[in-house]
Amino acid sequence: MMNQLLGITLAAIALSVSASILIVWSQRWHGKHTLDHDLAGVQKFHTTAVPRIGGLAIVFAITAVLLARRGDWLAGAAATEHGNTALRLLIAGLPAFAAGIVEDLTKKVSVRARLFASIASALAASWLLGAIVREVDIWGVDRLLQWGPPALVVTAIVVAGGINAINIIDGFNGLAASIVTVMLAALGAVAWSVGDQLVAELAAIGAGAAIGFVFVNYPMGRIFLGDGGAYFLGFWVAEVGVLLLVRDPDVSAWQVLSICAYPVIEVLFSIYRRKIVRQASPGAPDALHLHTLVYRRVVTRFVRIDPQRPWKRNAAVVCVTLPWVAIAATLSVLVGDSLPGAVLLTLAQVVVYVAVYARLVRGHWLRRQPLEGAVKPAAQAESLDEVPARTAVR
Repeated sequence: MMNQLLGITLAAIALSVSASILIVWSQRWHGKHTLDHDLAGVQKFHTTAVPRIGGLAIVFAITAVLLARRGDWLAGAAATEHGNTALRLLIAGLPAFAAGIVEDLTKKVSVRARLFASIASALAASWLLGAIVREVDIWGVDRLLQWGPPALVVTAIVVAGGINAINIIDGFNGLAASIVTVMLAALGAVAWSVGDQLVAELAAIGAGAAIGFVFVNYPMGRIFLGDGGAYFLGFWVAEVGVLLLVRDPDVSAWQVLSICAYPVIEVLFSIYRRKIVRQASPGAPDALHLHTLVYRRVVTRFVRIDPQRPWKRNAAVVCVTLPWVAIAATLSVLVGDSLPGAVLLTLAQVVVYVAVYARLVRGHWLRRQPLEGAVKPAAQAESLDEVPARTAVR
C-alpha cells in the first residue's frame, strides 16, 4: 500500500508540474484571457500580470492519475467500486471548479453564483457517493443527523464551507496549496492508519497535485491557483474528510476538524468580522485576513525589500504560517484519535488564532523599528485602514 501511495503521489506531482509549466510557458498566447490584470484590488499583492488558471493543472493531474489508476482498480469487485467512487468524486467537483475557472477568465461570476456552484458540488457528491455526514460527536446533533434532510444540509454546509475556506486563505505565493498539502497528508495518514486504501489514495493524489503546483508557484508566483484551483482543492479536501467519516465510523469528526482547523476558523472569523463587526456583506473582500496581517505586521518588519527578488516578502508569509498549521495537523494525527484529544486540539487552535489575530490587528506585535527600505509599519498607523492596501511586490 505504501508503495502505491508513493507512486501515485509522484505521478500527480509530475503531471501537475508539467501542466503548470506549460501554462506559464504558453501565456503569450492565452494571456489576454488568463492573466490577472487586476493589480489594485484590496486583496492583491502582486505588481505584474500572472496566469490565474493554475486550477487547470490541478484538475488535469488528478484526472490523469485517476484514469490511470482505474485500470488497476478494475481488477476486482472491490477495486472496481474504488474506481467508480473516485471518478464520481471528480465529476461532483466540476460545478465548483467550472464556476471558479469561469470567474478566473471573465471576472463576471458573482459571489452568490459561486456559492451555489459550491453547494451543487456538495449535493452532487452526496448523491453520487452517498457521502452524507451522520455523526459529528455532538450530543443531540448526532440524533438529528440520523434523519436525511438535516444530514444533507449539514453535509452541504461542511463541503461548501470547505471550498470557500481554501479560497479565502489563497492570498500569497504557495500558501493555500501548501496548507492543502499538509491537510491532505494528515487525512491520508489517518485513512492509512485505519486501513482505508481508497481515501488514502484520494488524499495522496490531491496532495501530489497541490505539491506540483507549488513547485511552479513558489516562491516567485509565476502562476496562481485562481478561484478554479482553490475551489477544486477545497472540494477535494472537504470530500476526503467526509468520505473518511462515512467509510470509517471509528474516526472522529473532531479529528478531521482539528486537521482542517485553520481555514475553517479563518472563514468563520471572516464572516463574523464582516457581518457583525463591520456590518458588511460576508462576501465582501477585505485585507484583514490573518495571512494579510502576518505580511503587514511581521514580514514587512523583518524582510527587506529586494529589487533583485521582488517576490521575497510575498513568499515569506508561508514560512510564518505553514509551520504552525503543520504542527497542529501532526498533533491531530498523533493524539487526535481520542475524542477529548481532538476537541482540545481544535479549541486550542481557536484560542491561538484569536490571540494572535488580536495582537496583530492592534499592532502590539514585535515592536521594533522597521528595516531599511521597509514600508511604514502598520503598528504606527492609527488604524489598520490607514495601511496601504498593496504593500508587497512580486
